[in-house]
Amino acid sequence: MQNEAGKGNGPIQDFLLTDIIGVDVVLNGKRIGKLSDIVVVDRDKVAEVTDIIVTRPFGNHSLIVPWPKVKSMTAKVIVIDLENITKYEAEPPEGSILLKDHILDKKVLDMEDNIVEIVYDLKLMMKNNRLYVTYVDSDKHARLRRVGMRRLAEVMRKRAGETEDVMIPWFYVQSMPTDLSSFKGDVRLKVLKEKLNDLPPVDLADILEELDHDQRLAVFHQLDTEQASDTLEEINPNVQRSLISSLRREKVAELIDLMTPGQAADVLAALPSMDAREIIDLMNEDNAVKIRSILEKQDENILNFTSLNFLAMFPDETAEQARSEYQSIAKSKDVVMYIYVVDENDKLLGVLDIKELLKADEKALLGDVMVKNVISLGLDSTLRDASRIFARYDFRAVPVTDDEGRIVGVVPYRDVMKLTHHFVE
Repeated sequence: MQNEAGKGNGPIQDFLLTDIIGVDVVLNGKRIGKLSDIVVVDRDKVAEVTDIIVTRPFGNHSLIVPWPKVKSMTAKVIVIDLENITKYEAEPPEGSILLKDHILDKKVLDMEDNIVEIVYDLKLMMKNNRLYVTYVDSDKHARLRRVGMRRLAEVMRKRAGETEDVMIPWFYVQSMPTDLSSFKGDVRLKVLKEKLNDLPPVDLADILEELDHDQRLAVFHQLDTEQASDTLEEINPNVQRSLISSLRREKVAELIDLMTPGQAADVLAALPSMDAREIIDLMNEDNAVKIRSILEKQDENILNFTSLNFLAMFPDETAEQARSEYQSIAKSKDVVMYIYVVDENDKLLGVLDIKELLKADEKALLGDVMVKNVISLGLDSTLRDASRIFARYDFRAVPVTDDEGRIVGVVPYRDVMKLTHHFVE
């Protein structure tokens, strides 16, 4: 645990609740009391600290100190800055969640009321002047640590082949009841006991995307390297860029090194080219060579992958005419699953799936049964642009049009999605 932490925009700092409960609280250079509890608000996926409770000697009232008034925190002392100390003499507001009073030493139950363990500690993380609760520590070794037997706990953990406490992420914890004034219940989880370590990366990605930036970092930093790598793949590109920009380049390289070259290229392609190059330079050289090949290939102009052998018909042809012509003209085409409907100047008017053609009324005009809003690529589009369209939509081919909307070719799915990565795997 990091036990020397200052409040600020520096590195992320970790605390254990039991290490800081009881530490001295200092105001204007004088000790005024001790930290007795921490007030949090449940943000669902994490809990955020809103206040600290300071117990004062000689019968003085306890203080409720808003988190912004805390100037620094270590495992030895907390420094606060209050303009008028009596203004903060109060009891916690009704409904407040108190970490020590309401959660510490409570039983942890899963969705079916199976006892998972006891809450022996809670892990907190400070980032950008905000303090979050990220994990519930239910590890048996935490019991020894709390009674001052930290060295014995470490020895026992090593003998058991464990590197750190087994902790339960806060996002597994069910929302606390609103009537918490004398909460004596149990901490309940929204997951079954046997599923605690099996949250799929795609679900973790959904969780991270819902959080604000600091909360997202707090959760992401708690994932082990392999899980973080798998989760990073699943996050949408905008969130990927934001997350990666806040991580050390060495850490990003470590995470991306665990991906396949194709997956790594997909992640790096969402970044500014300079950032991507810096990260690739820090990666395993064999992986780096393969990823550079993919990224360079992805910047190729899509016209290099375009086929001129596609089916084009006019909007005033009937479905019956199109069906009768199909067998003879399709033999020489590369793309036969779509009919592209054009005017006399080859302007693309719409597209018709061959399956829809077979179901259409014989007298129906192609112009009436075609899909008019066609997603297409432009003359300046790249292989990367095409792969993103294929990944997003269930298309088997995509047309390429010029600035006037004229169709100049068609890109088959196989020529993009099955060609892009196979040579580097």
